[in-house]
Order: sequence, then structure tokens, then C-alpha cells
Amino acid sequence: MSPPSDPLSPQESLFQDSAAAPDLPEGFAYYPGYFDDKAQHMLLDEIRQIIAQAPLFTPLMPKTGQPFSVRMSNCGPLGWVSDRAGYRYQPQHPENGSPWPPMPDPLTALWENVSGFSWLAEACLINYYADGTRMGLHQDRDEDTFDAPVVSVSLGDEAVFRIGGLKRKDPTRSMRLKSGDVLVFGGPARLAFHGIDRVIKGSSALLKQGGRLNLTLRRVTAL
Repeated sequence: MSPPSDPLSPQESLFQDSAAAPDLPEGFAYYPGYFDDKAQHMLLDEIRQIIAQAPLFTPLMPKTGQPFSVRMSNCGPLGWVSDRAGYRYQPQHPENGSPWPPMPDPLTALWENVSGFSWLAEACLINYYADGTRMGLHQDRDEDTFDAPVVSVSLGDEAVFRIGGLKRKDPTRSMRLKSGDVLVFGGPARLAFHGIDRVIKGSSALLKQGGRLNLTLRRVTAL
């Protein structure tokens, strides 16, 4: 599937404060509706097969042991986990010890199309957001290299996404992400603080149980 020819042009109208749109971090790209309805269903079938092999688990905060509000799984050679031992990538599921399932072809093709990076992604983190779930502002910085971007896919209910700068207290902007949308965090935007304020219940019929799946592709090891 080919990305839109000009993915950045619609961004401004989608942000709640359009005046803030020009201040988006350099390297942040938005591909609205990258996956159409048919492609979303095909990708969802792939994710269901992955979860059947690598069931969703609830990660824990390293210091407090407090559970995350999202449940997660992974696919690809490496997977991200969090528990009292810390944040890390590892090649096996933390509960059943099985290797993570391979990354499906639609995701490897997505990476090749939008990442602008010659080396393949090594991990795809699968987060499931149930109704009422959120994710506070954070940076993705557990990888050995930040040269490669993070590529994010939304499936299911819409989410209010928030992005800021390289410091937690930098100004933020928010936008609604719809099912099939893709984001790319590259260049200076690679370490931008971002999060999910809320999931909009009933805004998509893709997931029968409701909620939202977020798939984030990452390169973990340095070249």
C-alpha cells in the first residue's frame, strides 16, 4: 500500500488548536486513513492471530509495581515489556516464555513505505486501550538507537492524542486519531513527549468488544 503523496497537508485542520499546528516537532508526519476499511480488517485478523499465540498481558511500573491501564503484546524478533526489573526489550513473552510471533507483512510494508529507514523494524508493540484507558505523556527511549523513527497505527475507536516537545513541560497540542491512521515520529520528533488523553467509546465498529489497538513499530538495536 502506498502512502498519500502529501501526508502533512491535512494536519493543521485536524488539530484542535490549528494555530499550534505549525509548531509540531520536525519529523512528525501524519497519514490519515492509510489503511482503508478492507486493509484494517485484514490487519486486525493478523493481530488476532498474534494475540492467540502471545496473549495480552498487563505490564507493571518498575518502581511501584503498579499495573498499566493498557494491556499489551508484541510481534517481531523483540518485544517491549515492563515489570519490577525495569523497561526492556526481550525475545520472548514474559508469561509463557514463547518467542514473539513474526511481524505480519502489512506492517513490514508500512515500515518500508513511511519510515525512510533502510533497516527493518525489530519490534511491534501492541497496546489495547479499553474504554476509559489512557496513556500519560512519555518518550519512547528504551531503544539502543534513536536514528530510526517510531511508526504508529491506530485501529478501532478514535483516540485523543497529545504531542509536545522534547521536555515534559513543553506546550502540547491534541488531535483525534481515527481507525486506519498512521503517525511517524522521526528526526527531532523521535523523542517528543506524547500520550493518549482518552478513547472515544463507540466511535468505530472495527473491534466487536470496542476499544482501540495501537501498534508501534520500532528499531531497537543500533546499526
